Amino acid sequence: MTDPWATFGADLHIDPSGATGLRAGLMDALREAARTGRLAPGTRLPSSRTLAADLGIARNTVADAYAELVAEGWLTARQGSGTRVAQRAEPRRAAARTPRSRPPRSRPAYSLMPGSPDLATFPRAEWLKAARRALTAAPNDAFGYGDARGRVELRTVLAGYLSRARGVYADPETIVICSGFVHGLTLMGKVLRQRRVREVAVESYGLDVHTGLLTEAGLRIPCLPLDELGCRTGELHGMRGAGAVLLTPAHQFPTGVPLHPDRRAAAVDWARSTGGLILEDDYDGEFRYDRQPVGALQGLDPERVVHLGTVSKSLAPGLRLGWMVLPQALVGEVTAAKGLSDWATSALDQLTLAEFIDSGAYDRHVRSMRLRYRNRRDQLVAALAERAPAIRVSGIAAGLHAVLELPEGSEAEVIRSAAWQGLAVQGLSFFRHPDAEAGREALVIGYGTPTDSAWAGTLDALCRVLP
Repeated sequence: MTDPWATFGADLHIDPSGATGLRAGLMDALREAARTGRLAPGTRLPSSRTLAADLGIARNTVADAYAELVAEGWLTARQGSGTRVAQRAEPRRAAARTPRSRPPRSRPAYSLMPGSPDLATFPRAEWLKAARRALTAAPNDAFGYGDARGRVELRTVLAGYLSRARGVYADPETIVICSGFVHGLTLMGKVLRQRRVREVAVESYGLDVHTGLLTEAGLRIPCLPLDELGCRTGELHGMRGAGAVLLTPAHQFPTGVPLHPDRRAAAVDWARSTGGLILEDDYDGEFRYDRQPVGALQGLDPERVVHLGTVSKSLAPGLRLGWMVLPQALVGEVTAAKGLSDWATSALDQLTLAEFIDSGAYDRHVRSMRLRYRNRRDQLVAALAERAPAIRVSGIAAGLHAVLELPEGSEAEVIRSAAWQGLAVQGLSFFRHPDAEAGREALVIGYGTPTDSAWAGTLDALCRVLP
C-alpha cells in the first residue's frame, strides 16, 4: 500500500546541510532559496509531513522551521492556502544599457510578411476533438520512443491523402515524418553528402534559410534562372557537378509561377539520365484559386523525386509536422540520418493529425481557408486597382502571397516608407541568390498573415506607401 505522503504535495529540492542542527540548516536553505529567487514569491511549499518524509527528518523539525520563518516574514501561512513564500521586495537591478546608436525597435503595427498563414484561424475546436479521439484510441506503444519513420497511423493516412489530393505515389513504408520542411531538408543534406554529392542546384529566388542549410551541409548551391514559365530546368544538363536540384514546382516561392509542364519533364529527364535527385518543396500545394490543381512533380517519377510537404501553411507552423515521400532506395538512409527513434516529432501530435485528416476535418479546413484566402487576394487586387493602378500584381493564381511590381530603383525606398507607416514588408531582392543577376524590383506580399481585425488597416498602410 502506498503511503499518502508519497503522492501528496509538490516536490522541493532543498539541502538543509551546512549549519549546526537540522532545523537551522533547513531554515538557512529556505531563506537562501527565497532570497535568490529560486523560490519565487507566492510559491506553495510542501506540507511539513511531505517535506519531512522527503528529507528523512522529523515532521516537528520542519513544522518548527516553517513557523519561525513565518515569524521572520520569509513565509506566510493561511488556513486552506498552505505555507507559501512571502511577497518580498526584489533587489533593484542595474538597467541594461542600450547603445544610443541602436534604439530598440518597436513591433510593426501591420505585417504583410510572406510565409505564414492567418494564425487566428487555426481550427482549435476541431483539433481538440481529434486530439481527444486520438488520445483515447492511442496504443500503449505510442508513449514510447517510437519508429524513426514516424507513427504508422499517420503515414498510412498521409499515403491516402497525398495520393488523392496531390497525385503523389506514396506507400506508408516510403514516408518519413519530420518536423517541417527545414528538418526534412536538413536530413536530405546529410544524406546527399554521405552519397558524395557536392552540388545541389537551386532556384535563383528562394529562402536563404534553405540554401543556408545546404551550404552548412557542405554542399555548393549553383542557381538556375527563373522566368515567366518557372525555373529553367533545361540548364541542369550544363551543371556537371549537380547531383540534386531543389524546386518549388507547384507555386514557386517567391515569384508565384507554377513550373511549366515542359520544364517539369525536363527536370525528370535530367534526373533519370544523370542519376540525380529532385527535392520537391510542395509549397502552397493546397491553395489554388484561378487554375486547375497542379499535381506533385513526384507523380512523374517516384524513384527520382523526394516529395516534401508540411501543415505549416494549411494549419500552423507551430505544429512542426511535415513529411517526406522518398524513393525506396532512400528510405533506409534517411531513417538512419534521423536516428534510431523518433526524437523530433510528438507521437500524440502525429496521431492527432492522422485523426484530423482521416475524419475529413483537414479537407474541410483547407476548403474553408482556400475561400478565405481567395477573398483576401481579391480584396488586395481590388484595393490596388483603385488606389495604386500603376502597380502590376502577379503570382496570385495560388498560394498565400502576391508579387507587386515596382518601378526600377524604388524597392528599397518603398520598404523604408512602409517601416515609417508601421508596416512590415519584404522586397523581392531579399530572396535573390547571391550569384543571380539583378532583376525586377517588387514587394512580396503575404496576404494570409494579418488577422481580420487588422486587414483593413494593413491594406490602407500598403496603399499609402506604393508609388
